[in-house]
Amino acid sequence: MLTLVIGNKNYSSWSLRPWIAMTAAGIPFAERLVRFETPEFGREVGATSGNAKVPLLIDGAIHVWESLAILEYLAERFPAAGLWPADAAARAHARAIASEMHAGFAALRSHLPMNIARKVIARPLTPDVAANLARIEAMWAECRARHGGPFLFGARFGAADAMYAPLVSRFHTYDVAVAPATRAYMEAVMALPAWRQWAAAAVEEPWVVAEDEVDWPQVHRA
Repeated sequence: MLTLVIGNKNYSSWSLRPWIAMTAAGIPFAERLVRFETPEFGREVGATSGNAKVPLLIDGAIHVWESLAILEYLAERFPAAGLWPADAAARAHARAIASEMHAGFAALRSHLPMNIARKVIARPLTPDVAANLARIEAMWAECRARHGGPFLFGARFGAADAMYAPLVSRFHTYDVAVAPATRAYMEAVMALPAWRQWAAAAVEEPWVVAEDEVDWPQVHRA
């Protein structure tokens, strides 16, 4: 049995990615949640993850960290799950945009940290964040127009969708003004049973701290 080590569901965008991919694809795994900012996190995660961060996938003696690396490992381990498109050109495209998410959009991620339990209130966007948003919306629209939707590469939720799932959460939480096509994609993702399961658990975490919108520049999380 695979084990996926994750952090707080309310805040851990990186943990959400492999978790929702595995859950949506029906890949069996045991979940181990280790709370951030506790001694246990340093002891358990630091001793088993190469970068001392979550998520971490444990498959016997094999330990895989970094969300994108985990998704690649799962695609090899469970080819029938279809985490990447079957078509070579589409698969290359999906890997390119997944890598772009893994390495980019720092302004948006910092300005709109994942906080599922936060009251939905809009937050003004800086020019850098607005530029990130424009690129993401164009990318999502192109993928869905080319491959038919409702997800980025067709009817099946895959690895590329999993990489962008935290942005769906962020856009919803901060009531970001988006195009109708973007909203349609967000609704498709948020309608997934896997999404609803994660979100329900996130808001029930007993250690969630409500964010004070007045003080957000001082308390925001990356």
